[in-house]
Amino acid sequence: MSARRQDVIVVGNGAVGASISFELQRRGFAVTRIGRRTRPYAASLAAGAMLGCFGEVTESLLASDHGRAKLDMDHRARTFWPEWDQQLSEDSGDETSLFTAHGTFVILNSAGSRAVDSGNFHAIERTLREYDEPYETVDPEAMDWLTPNDLTRSLRGLFLPGEHAVDSHRLLTKLDEAFVRRGGRLLDDEVTAVQVDGDRATGVQLASGDVLAADQVVVAAGARSLTLLENLPEVLRRIPPMVSGYGVSVLAETEDGRVPSSVVRTPNRAFACGLHCVPRADGVVYLGATNIISVRPRQHAAIGDLQFLLGCAVDQLHTNLSEASLRSVQVGNRPVPADGFPLVGSAGVQGLWLATGTYRDGLHQSPLLAQHVAALVEGKVSEFDFLTAFGPVRSPLAGATREQVVATTVEHMMATGWEYRWNVIPEWPPRIERHLGRHYAAMVDELHPTFTPPAELVAAMTDDLRVALTRYYAAWS
Repeated sequence: MSARRQDVIVVGNGAVGASISFELQRRGFAVTRIGRRTRPYAASLAAGAMLGCFGEVTESLLASDHGRAKLDMDHRARTFWPEWDQQLSEDSGDETSLFTAHGTFVILNSAGSRAVDSGNFHAIERTLREYDEPYETVDPEAMDWLTPNDLTRSLRGLFLPGEHAVDSHRLLTKLDEAFVRRGGRLLDDEVTAVQVDGDRATGVQLASGDVLAADQVVVAAGARSLTLLENLPEVLRRIPPMVSGYGVSVLAETEDGRVPSSVVRTPNRAFACGLHCVPRADGVVYLGATNIISVRPRQHAAIGDLQFLLGCAVDQLHTNLSEASLRSVQVGNRPVPADGFPLVGSAGVQGLWLATGTYRDGLHQSPLLAQHVAALVEGKVSEFDFLTAFGPVRSPLAGATREQVVATTVEHMMATGWEYRWNVIPEWPPRIERHLGRHYAAMVDELHPTFTPPAELVAAMTDDLRVALTRYYAAWS
């Protein structure tokens, strides 16, 4: 097929890809954005879209300079959203605000574990003080709407007035409309490979077999991004491999039409985001909690994961949610790199850029990432110089020491048991902890003498993941 040449092709139409496309089009580029209209596998459609920075803090995040840099990235990204909301309203012609919740309640309840839930709750509070961020200590029993089962009642609460939420579906719709109104081109198709001539990207190959040419290519296809670089093996082996953080969420209509006015969530727990409830319009709430590491993205929810999510929501948030109407079940795949940090910048070939690996923060960071990537495509120096540490072609970044990773893996595995309300005799937990500690220590020692993957990947290790990690570590040994 003979196709008209574009300045830039953006592969991916989740929040990150759509935001980058819109920002490039605003800056005068001719942009073609490619992705299936239904957005299969995308994390954005299933996202709670909490604009959280401090609510996402964990003890593990604070354990390294790279984790601190990621926290600073989230903190700066949060400031973009009021202007981004206004810009999209103007360019899309839809004046409806993206915001659906104002402020966030973080609750510490009796459903999780002391090591993980209490540890992360205290980490959130310490970090709020460190950043001089306004917050209030609240009594959960006095909170509006929250009505948990007595066995999982909340013990402590914090209110974060600066952490809001947006409607992810509305965001994607407005990004589409604003992009098209600016002259951008949407292509309902799938990219199978990036085309390269020598050391320069020249375009992409489509599922139909056609080739679309471009001066520059931005790959922002979430958890599937690196599969598009398989024809560049020498580059690919030096980029952290990625897995999918598959998650399930639901939209539910409450029986009495009442919803909280703010986000209600727990701290992050047991390899996952915390249990969270986000108000949407007309008596509808978004419920989410799950994050399961999978080597390949999933398109449909596992019944057990859905059952777990709904059980947690009814027990820990509002017992009357058992009478709510289930409007939809959503599945998303978060892009999780082998070292746990974003892949943003040059992909090792001229004119080829990556914007992925954002794990749970992609939608929140999307306006900032759009500014950063657009500056790189323009050939300018980005104002976000701290993001250079997250360039895709890199040796593994350390988020913690090996001993800390093993200890965290054990703590989270034990926390999973408590979340599922296991009933074991008192002497078993310490025995299980010792066994798991020896098992995980031996596993990471076998992988590499010094490089260690994050706890989530250690706990979810498979033969395929072990092969991918070994190949990547060998490239930097």
